[in-house]
Amino acid sequence: MQNPDRQGPSGVDEEDRQFETSVQRHPAPSVNERPLSAASSFSGSTLDAVAQRVLWLSTAIIDAANRGRETPGGIKVGGHQSSSASMVGIMTALWFAELGSKDRVSVKPHASPVLHAINYLLGDLDEEYLPTLRSKGGLQSYPSRSKDPDTVDFSTGSVGIGATAPVWAALSRRYLRDHFELPEGGRFYSLLGDAEMDEGAVWEAIIDPEVRQLGDVVWIVDLNRQSLDRVIPDVQIQRLQGMFAAADWQVLTCTWGKRLQRLFSQPGGELLRRRLEEMPNQEYQRLLRSHPEEAAARLLGEGPDPQLAELVSSLEPRDLAEALRDLGGHDIQELLATYQKIDDTRPTVIFAYTIKGRGLATEGHPSNHAAQLTEEQMRELAALSGTNLDSPWGRFPEGTDEAALCSETAQRLSRPPVPQTSGIPVPQELKWKHKQQTSTQATLGRLLSDLKRADPTNARRIVTVSPDVASSTNLGGWINKTGVWSLSERRDWFSDDDETVLHWQENPHGQHIELGISEVNLVSLIGELGATWSRWGEPLAPIGVLYDPFVPRALEPWMFGTYAGGQSILVGTPSGVSLAPEGGAHQSMNTPSIGISTPGLDYWEPAFAQDLEWSLLEAISHLGRPGGRSAYFRLSTRPVEQSLAALPEDPALWERRRRQALAGGYRISTHPADKDDVVLVGAGAVIPNLCEAAETLDTHGVKAGIVNVTSPSRLFQAMRSRDSLEPGPGTAILEQLFPTAHPAPLITVLDGHPHALSFLAGVRGDRTRTLGVTEYGQSSSLPEAHALHGIDAGTITSAALDSLGR
Repeated sequence: MQNPDRQGPSGVDEEDRQFETSVQRHPAPSVNERPLSAASSFSGSTLDAVAQRVLWLSTAIIDAANRGRETPGGIKVGGHQSSSASMVGIMTALWFAELGSKDRVSVKPHASPVLHAINYLLGDLDEEYLPTLRSKGGLQSYPSRSKDPDTVDFSTGSVGIGATAPVWAALSRRYLRDHFELPEGGRFYSLLGDAEMDEGAVWEAIIDPEVRQLGDVVWIVDLNRQSLDRVIPDVQIQRLQGMFAAADWQVLTCTWGKRLQRLFSQPGGELLRRRLEEMPNQEYQRLLRSHPEEAAARLLGEGPDPQLAELVSSLEPRDLAEALRDLGGHDIQELLATYQKIDDTRPTVIFAYTIKGRGLATEGHPSNHAAQLTEEQMRELAALSGTNLDSPWGRFPEGTDEAALCSETAQRLSRPPVPQTSGIPVPQELKWKHKQQTSTQATLGRLLSDLKRADPTNARRIVTVSPDVASSTNLGGWINKTGVWSLSERRDWFSDDDETVLHWQENPHGQHIELGISEVNLVSLIGELGATWSRWGEPLAPIGVLYDPFVPRALEPWMFGTYAGGQSILVGTPSGVSLAPEGGAHQSMNTPSIGISTPGLDYWEPAFAQDLEWSLLEAISHLGRPGGRSAYFRLSTRPVEQSLAALPEDPALWERRRRQALAGGYRISTHPADKDDVVLVGAGAVIPNLCEAAETLDTHGVKAGIVNVTSPSRLFQAMRSRDSLEPGPGTAILEQLFPTAHPAPLITVLDGHPHALSFLAGVRGDRTRTLGVTEYGQSSSLPEAHALHGIDAGTITSAALDSLGR
């Protein structure tokens, strides 16, 4: 019995207390006579018993983290007992009766305790972890593929991103199957909450043309009709169903359990169905919170139909209360019957009606999102679940049907170890020279084509992806050489048109994937393509190309992909105000800061074609292996005179230059560092401006050193490593570029926000002036754009003289 002094999500309201004082308590554990059970059937079947134990364990995991652990700093641990409870039936039916070893499942973030509870019952998680939710070294707040100690197929937590990940994993597996020997089989399930239907990422994924052919994709929506703050007034299920159907998805609905279905077949049953279906969500939730003795009156309302009243009056109050909770998402047999209807020729969505907090004292409460059960309520739940709060982690005793089911399920879901991979051993450099004047964007397409020619075996693992910008980002030659991948062969009706430069040959053997204009889909896909080495032992080198200003739009899903272990290369091109005529928001400024601050990422902004060749091959070599890293390239459309790089001809010096470029930068000055009066430091498209400024300064008797930064992030890592703040790639490059014995003022220049290079002032404590883009751009010529933002040769010259007091 609940403590009558407690109110809100962990207690009962005033009306509940009034009934509590006047009604004899039912012998089974309950709250205010409301029946509590994880399952709808109350049948005592083996699967129902397992579901009840899963409910207990998932709730106890959160309880132990909050009541059983000190919280230094006074910050609550948190957790979502009610959000977990609504998923128990869905996940129990799926794991213990439906899944195979080749299936992969993404679990909604707030249901992570249910996943850990199931893994524990299957022997995939040690008991020592159960009290460690949200603690250091313990179970993560949300499912984490890289940080949790048990089997997690997809990291979730970023709303909408984890839900769509199985779509891109399914597409990645199809790609692998078409290019390498990979057995067929396995579905990709996504378990998501109905509130996630508000996320744009969900609908961007659903409507992509390639997705409609993925019959191995199944989404199960936990339709509990509650969000964080409230009961959702109107879920508009018909609208959601119509949107999925319009995208060629199979739509299934698991609404009512068997008990209610039997009532619907009786006289007055159709009236009962109509009443429940037309009832607003808030009214239904309030009905759930009612004492069984008042449920009939609330259900019938004013002036009820006599036939409906007769049906309702034939039920005992307790039976009526149980029937009203009999939703399809908690009826395991109804769920299994629904799973059998899945059409494997197209993607499927199942809307499973559930109750948030099902089986808990907080069941149906409008504020139950983060509510915690009291100790008394936990003891009631333990009794109902056949365990006790003082020894909460018991598995089913040997010899019971439940223990046998757990053992059989563990064997069925057992997976062979994933073969270890060592990455993609591409060459360190290619043998072909570059044009004397070219841009890094133009070089990208040629490099990929040259790599295909130089090393076809490893180049077959490269897959490029773009959101309808392949031609404008110079991938045309690569696409002509490799073709476009599609799930089925499509005829190129322009193949005989001599004026068509880009040949769109679509077949299951192509190496370029073209998506619709959705940056979220792009980075989500390259994240999953970049995880194939750890899922199936086949490494790929996914290279996603998009306009650099749209990198921030794709940042959240891309970061989440890297967090989940997806190793990929993202190319932002064209970038900066050097894309002068485009103007406005098409001139990116803050992306360099993103490149430096994103974990597990190397950010490259090469100025010269040879630098891009070295760094791109280096980035590919870090993909598809344990400890690998992702990369971000910021390229430009500005043609640059390649002789400015002053490439050495001596083989030893050439190799030294390559190593310096990969370490983060090199000097292109004609004099040694000890002669520097000032040092001009830049990256990418502004290097010609630095060279022009150095020549002007020389006429004024000022020796200006020039440092070409190829990777700001690697120099930042080197500085952090030097200061013993984190492991790094080596610190020698810092002394080579900025020798301690010869300090000089620094002028940093970037076609991006100056913040991204300002850290260089800390290398040896030099006085520093930072030039870069701090305002939105406008359409102009290239010289006008650089002058407008103060990154032209004249401004650089003036800043250098000012730093010297001249």
